[in-house]
Amino acid sequence: MTFSLVARCPETGMFGLVISSSSPAVAARCSFARAGVGAVASQNVTDPSLGPLALDLMEGGLSAPEAIAEVQKRGKFIEYRQVLAVDAAGRTAIHSGPNSLGIWTQAQAENAASGGNLLANGGVPQAMVDAYLGATGHIGDRLVAALRGALAAGGEAGPVHSAGLKIVDKVSWPVADLRCDWTEDCPIEAVATAWEVYKPQLDAYVQRALDPREAPSYGVPGDE
Repeated sequence: MTFSLVARCPETGMFGLVISSSSPAVAARCSFARAGVGAVASQNVTDPSLGPLALDLMEGGLSAPEAIAEVQKRGKFIEYRQVLAVDAAGRTAIHSGPNSLGIWTQAQAENAASGGNLLANGGVPQAMVDAYLGATGHIGDRLVAALRGALAAGGEAGPVHSAGLKIVDKVSWPVADLRCDWTEDCPIEAVATAWEVYKPQLDAYVQRALDPREAPSYGVPGDE
């Protein structure tokens, strides 16, 4: 009931991921990223503890393939889980348990990995990877392209209702964490619209956290 992509930008070192599902609030339960370390999606009968576990393992020095191998050993009911990871060197790894739901497949390349379950067809993850790697611009733009690529390739077997986009870069918090937790319309386009609004302000939000004295004005009524 989910398709996702984890990615690294080799030019900036940023990590990001996008995810969409017919379930509510998928990004709140399934998306994990840590600046300088990597990005992880934990999905399909989700165990949210596997995301932080994989990130801790990579921060401790394991590669993405090594971290996923360790997750396979430590995770409970791992045969039901899908876990995707990308590390600081752009290495990727995916675990898809045999009890993943419906049509489930995966695709990976350097700097990008995608997986899904209950898909309309087996080509959706490869379409996500291709769309991400074929896009240009900010990592957020490329992540949105991946979401749209998945939808164009068929997406889930049924309609999706939630989606999310997360980006990390240098600081300890996500520099972008955009979600649509439920809609009867297209959550992917809702997230894409939120990104278009947020993108020009991303650097200003980071600067306000680091040193508000150097930050631009807030651009709201009363801030004169």
